[in-house]
Amino acid sequence: MLDDLTNRIYEAAFVPDLWPDVLEDIDSVSGSVGGAVFLFGDDQPARGRAIQFLQDLQRELLASDTLQFSTAVSRMCALQPASFVDVEAFLTPDEIENDPVRQRLRAMGIGAHACTAIPMPSGELAIFVFQRRLGEGSYDQKSLDVLDSLRPAMARAGLIAGRLGLERAEGTVTAMTAMGLPAAVLSLKGRVMVANALFESLSSLFLPTAFGGMAIADAEANRLFQQAIVAARNDLEPTVRSIPVQGVESRSPMILHMLPLRRSAHEIFSGADILVAATALSASSLVPSPTLLAGLFDLTPAEARLATALSQGHALKAAAAGSKITEKTARTYLERIFAKTGTRQQSQLVALLKSAGPFG
Repeated sequence: MLDDLTNRIYEAAFVPDLWPDVLEDIDSVSGSVGGAVFLFGDDQPARGRAIQFLQDLQRELLASDTLQFSTAVSRMCALQPASFVDVEAFLTPDEIENDPVRQRLRAMGIGAHACTAIPMPSGELAIFVFQRRLGEGSYDQKSLDVLDSLRPAMARAGLIAGRLGLERAEGTVTAMTAMGLPAAVLSLKGRVMVANALFESLSSLFLPTAFGGMAIADAEANRLFQQAIVAARNDLEPTVRSIPVQGVESRSPMILHMLPLRRSAHEIFSGADILVAATALSASSLVPSPTLLAGLFDLTPAEARLATALSQGHALKAAAAGSKITEKTARTYLERIFAKTGTRQQSQLVALLKSAGPFG
C-alpha cells in the first residue's frame, strides 16, 4: 500500500488537484484526520493544498496574515525538523492555547499535530502537517515512523510542486520550462525523450550516449544513475533516488533527483517514465543544508542525526555519543548513509552535507 501511495505522492507533484485525496490516504495510514502541504518562498506568497475538510480554512489562512502570527508555524519554520515531529513537544501550553491557527482548528475538532519542514535547494520551504482528532492525544512513534517513510517522496514532490507553483503541469514542454530547473524526461530504457535548455547547457556534466541515452561524466554518479534506470525498468525501488554529481571545470556540484512518472504524470509527459531534475548545491536563506539532503537521500531520523553531527565536524565516536548510540551502531548507520548518498568516505559525505564545493 505504501508503494502505491508513494507513486501517488509523486503524481500529485504534477497534478496538484490530487493532493487532497493523497493527503487523506496518508491520514489513513498514520492515524490522522487532517492534512495539508504549505509552500513558502523568499519572494512569493504562501501557497498550499489541504484535505477537503480543511480547504476553506486553508484558503482563508493563506489570504490573510494569520499564518505569520502563528507560533506553531513560525516555530516549525525556524526548527525545520528533518523528520516528522510532534509539534506540541516544541510549544508551551500557553502557546498552544493562544495560537490563532490552533484556536480555529480546535473549534473544528482538531487536536495534536505532526509536522516536518523540507527546505528546497531552489529556495522554497515545504511544510507537511497532519492532525489528529481533539482528545486523541499526541502522535506515537509508530505513526511518526509511517510518516517518515513517506517523507522522501514528499521532499521530491515538494521540489517539483514548488517550482510549478502548485499548478498543474499542462504538458511536457510547458512543465519543463516552468520548473526552472535543468530537467529531462526518460523512457524506461534510459532514452532521453525531452530535455529543457537548462539541462542541455550542462553538457559537461550530462553526456549523450548511443541510441538516445545519457550518462553522467562523474563515474560514480553514473554508476548510481544507471542502477536506478535498471531498477525502474524492472519495477524495483532504486537504492538512491537523489544522486550527488561532482562538479567539473567551472561547474559546481549538483544533486540529480529522479522521480517516477506514473498515471496522470505519465500522460502529461507523453509516455515518459522518469523525470530527472538537477539542483545546484547553493546557499539560500531557507536552506540549512543537512536537513534538506537528509530528507532527499532517504535517511532515517537516526541516520540524519548522525550525518548532521558529522557535518558539524564531530568525529564518529563523538557523533555516536551525541546521538546516544554505540560506536558500532554508528558505523552501521554510516555504511547505510554512504550507500544512500553515493559517497564512500566520511570526507565526501561531510562535503556533500555542508554544500561546500566538490567532493574530496
